[in-house]
Amino acid sequence: MRTELCDKFGIEYPIFGFTPSEHVAAAISRAGGLGVLGCVRFNDPEELEAVLVWMDNNTDGKPYGVDIVMPAKVPTEGTSMDLDAMIPDEHRAFVDRTLNDLGVPPLATGVEHAAGVLGWLHSVARAHVDVALRHPIALIANALGSPPKDVIDQAHERGVPVAALAGAVSHARHHVENGVDIVIAQGYEAGGHTGEIASMVLVPEIVDAVGDDAHVLAAGGIGSGRQVAAALALGAQGVWMGSYWLTCSEYKLGSAAGSDGPSVVQRALLGATSADTVRTRIFSGKPARLLKTKWTDAWSKPDAPSPLPMPLQNILVSDAHRRIADSSDPEVVAMPVGQIVGRMNEIRPVADVMAELVSGFDSAATRIATAAAR
Repeated sequence: MRTELCDKFGIEYPIFGFTPSEHVAAAISRAGGLGVLGCVRFNDPEELEAVLVWMDNNTDGKPYGVDIVMPAKVPTEGTSMDLDAMIPDEHRAFVDRTLNDLGVPPLATGVEHAAGVLGWLHSVARAHVDVALRHPIALIANALGSPPKDVIDQAHERGVPVAALAGAVSHARHHVENGVDIVIAQGYEAGGHTGEIASMVLVPEIVDAVGDDAHVLAAGGIGSGRQVAAALALGAQGVWMGSYWLTCSEYKLGSAAGSDGPSVVQRALLGATSADTVRTRIFSGKPARLLKTKWTDAWSKPDAPSPLPMPLQNILVSDAHRRIADSSDPEVVAMPVGQIVGRMNEIRPVADVMAELVSGFDSAATRIATAAAR
């Protein structure tokens, strides 16, 4: 399972693993892929600095990347206090009422209220770029399209390639015109922010559209070696996987970091099928695929307010997400995940997942070779 991208990045397999967990990202790199750390959760650049120092020391010298969030349309800027004041009272009342109806307990006494994820702001994302470029990163990816040209130039000056997600051919062409090196063709099935075209259609369209001007990674609905083989058969030079790492044993965030056994989010994911997701704006203000739960159901009812624009929606639900994560009820979790969740049926180490992807790819390649030889 080697492509040109393996040589470009010095990795064994063309498997790029996006995750907000530094422990998972480091394990992906150690297992032969390229771990890509999601930075949006870091409101404080110094916290990101500390985590990247940890990455430097725990990847066994293997390459890793970072993923930032810079929306094409610059969201409203301001301090957390300024932005908080822009949230309507009716939205706050709805969130409080819904949490009470679902039996979600309040935050523990003494726990400070969350400021929301300010990583959606361009100013914060630019700080993430500055911090990341002080480390030996191998890639900067943007989860919401092409970064500003000056950010791309800044990365290129340091010899760091830039990747950007695309949900349509027009997006891919714009990325290439802007100087992006790798286009991530992310289909409708994917978790988090995603477009409306399925991967089977989107990947070859984007491969044909960009030609030799950029490398293409396939994303959305990939959780087996067969699907990796299919992505390469469609013309991609590798895959970008996010959701599938959520049920790895190394994945622990927040209050679950010191716990034994699956977290409440992982328990929800383990019991889900590929039909148990919904695409909605309630997580960040932009369309994103989430696990379908009682929380997402509440937002689809007639009395629910319309989600706010980015970043206000995430600030609105920030405390709610913390309360839900601290609860013990998997039926109310708020978690981005793709339709591949139907294959995420057990907790396993990253190394085991990678080994299965490789063996599954080998089996698929053998079947294709046999068919071609008939």
